[in-house]
Amino acid sequence: MALMPYAARSTATSRFLQELSPFLFGVAAFVWLFWSPLVGTVRLWLTSPEAGHGLLLVPVAGWLAWRRGVRPNAVAQPLVGSVLIAAAVGLRYIAALAAESFLERISLVGALAGLVVFSWGVRQLAHWWLPGLLCFLSVPLPEVVIGTLALPLQLEASELGAALLSWRGLPVRLDGNVIRLPGHELFVTEACSGLRSLTALLSLGVLLGGVMLRSVFSRVTLVVLALPVGVLLNGFRVFLTGFLVVFVDPALADGFTHMTEGWLLFLVAFAILSAVAWGLASAERRWRRARSR
Repeated sequence: MALMPYAARSTATSRFLQELSPFLFGVAAFVWLFWSPLVGTVRLWLTSPEAGHGLLLVPVAGWLAWRRGVRPNAVAQPLVGSVLIAAAVGLRYIAALAAESFLERISLVGALAGLVVFSWGVRQLAHWWLPGLLCFLSVPLPEVVIGTLALPLQLEASELGAALLSWRGLPVRLDGNVIRLPGHELFVTEACSGLRSLTALLSLGVLLGGVMLRSVFSRVTLVVLALPVGVLLNGFRVFLTGFLVVFVDPALADGFTHMTEGWLLFLVAFAILSAVAWGLASAERRWRRARSR
């Protein structure tokens, strides 16, 4: 086996470094410009239950992008990419001056999109639509939005839970988010609103739809169905908590048991969404076979 001459190896290495250097420069510039919102976002993923799904979505998005790869006919568009990157940088610093952390995190996603367009073009960005959407969904919601959404979800969960408890023959009185049972009061707090599981289920619906389904209609249907599934199961969680408080032990309303209920019901929701996705995928296959006849 012939060895490559030293001069040829040196030339090949130099060419490889020249091709890689713009990418490395881009990564270094990205980290330098967006270090603060990047660290803040990771910290929020680690500390906030409503944002914890980002720890899963971003690695999955990276894996999906690697799996799909770069389009064979991808053409770099440095001008368009530079405009997108400049807009993202401008948004990042304007948001920092306004102390608006959500827009800072959005600028992260915008800068990544700009880097993709700069290196491989707009068509590659469309080719990676699912990883890009998952990255967008991993951005934690603003506290104002969380507070606005949490209260209606709290009240909805309280009403569903109280209705199920009443159906089981228990005397129930509902005062807002407080369920009054014989000898007990059950408070449906903001943490029990189901918002964290709902955002995770919506992201899961997008992921399952992007992987298992082909048509836009089926994907939108799956994501829309994630909303009632999350709300109904959270109402059932409130009912189950009240039932255990009355008939087993009031201590079961808090602590490890209460947390375990949430995880188990989330797994049930995951199974339901997976079954719906499988059914929609089967319907798509039958429809394609009928059209091909």
